[in-house]
Amino acid sequence: MKYPKAFRTFEQQADLLIGRGLIADRDVLVSRLSEVNYYRLSGYGYPFRKPGGENFQPGTTLDKIWDRYVFDRQLRVLMLDAMERVEVSVRTRLANAFCRRYGPFGHIDRKNLPNLSVESHRKFMRKIHNEETRSKEEFIAHYHGKYTSETDLPLWIAVELMDFGSMFTLYKGVETSVKQEVAAAYGISDRVLKSWLTSLNTIRNICAHHARLWNQTLGTPIMIPRKNKHPDWHAQVDITAADRRAFGVLSVLYYMLRQIAPQSGWKQRLTNLWEGKHPRIPIMQMGFPENWKESPIWKG
Repeated sequence: MKYPKAFRTFEQQADLLIGRGLIADRDVLVSRLSEVNYYRLSGYGYPFRKPGGENFQPGTTLDKIWDRYVFDRQLRVLMLDAMERVEVSVRTRLANAFCRRYGPFGHIDRKNLPNLSVESHRKFMRKIHNEETRSKEEFIAHYHGKYTSETDLPLWIAVELMDFGSMFTLYKGVETSVKQEVAAAYGISDRVLKSWLTSLNTIRNICAHHARLWNQTLGTPIMIPRKNKHPDWHAQVDITAADRRAFGVLSVLYYMLRQIAPQSGWKQRLTNLWEGKHPRIPIMQMGFPENWKESPIWKG
């Protein structure tokens, strides 16, 4: 089947949406469509459609749809802010634990990364070298200018060039005792930390592509720490029920921030996002239960 739809100007797109029942000032709608792709904006308007059709429910306004779009964009910014702190902390502890065992260049030898295949290790090293070549950081030029006999960076320098995916590859590749040491710093098991990093890597990719996040269902659930060792994760609020939703990931981020930067005002900025700036957002669609504030994870 060939794609049947013809090109539409921004004005024609606006007329199409208004014809389907969207309440909007046409000029404002044209302006919004010129800023945000029709299909991107449509994702935020989909819940307002009548079941089984393309027409909007009565009372659907551009303001309501735009409010969700802006909320989602600001939510991604806040999540990226938290993930940056988590990423920097994990890769710092990971490099420290690894280098204490194998020295500054231990990552070059695949036997020190027993959970990576030969090809995975080759790709891992190639990516580090590519980032090193592209980097304009002064510390890279200084290192090679001073240590002229070295062809590779020490891991504690190399981690500063790694993106989240490379850091996660390193974590997966190291032996279990290294994983356990890193995870223990956050009061969790290495299996739980691996699960969390898997989900955060997915979220980071969603944010990097500016994709809709707030009411998405994640493909991989986060692992909730076991009740016998971590009762706070199970008291009052069932976080497990949101293991594929934004609430579960936000709970993970806030827990990690409490270990890394307890003085952070991130929780206040997050709650102000929907309580102060966007009170019409139905946070239940993010997996938030009505009593979410009663969870010990969120009371700190």
